[in-house]
Amino acid sequence: MEVILREDIGKLGRAGDVVKVKDGYARNYLLPNQMAYVATAGAKRRIEHEQQSRQKQLAMQKTDAESLATALGEVTLNFTAKTGDGDRLFGSITSADIADQLAMKGHHIDKRAIDLSEPIKMIGEHRVAIRLHPDVRPEITVAVTKE
Repeated sequence: MEVILREDIGKLGRAGDVVKVKDGYARNYLLPNQMAYVATAGAKRRIEHEQQSRQKQLAMQKTDAESLATALGEVTLNFTAKTGDGDRLFGSITSADIADQLAMKGHHIDKRAIDLSEPIKMIGEHRVAIRLHPDVRPEITVAVTKE
């Protein structure tokens, strides 16, 4: 059965692609979950309309993310923590801690959007990236000092 995908599906295709799938997969998964339409002329027009509205929405999200990125580019977060030997922290600074500090400064960012591969465990200044949009990734400075 040929279907038109409404959203990106890994290993199958991107939104708007016409793909051929097994009938059972289409009837039992893709169509009930509204992930695809049966490939007809009307469905193709509907997908084109959805893609245009999705492009407009993504453009608006990108402009919002860029304006937030300029504000975040000037932010420096200061943390104080107890340290042990070699300037290592007893605890660690996590993405949740960074999100809380940003919220206190008026920037409400989800902790999952903070790109911290592992918690900060050393004294010093660290650059932390934030995923606001696939094309917009500002970095903030996190300064950790001894208590």
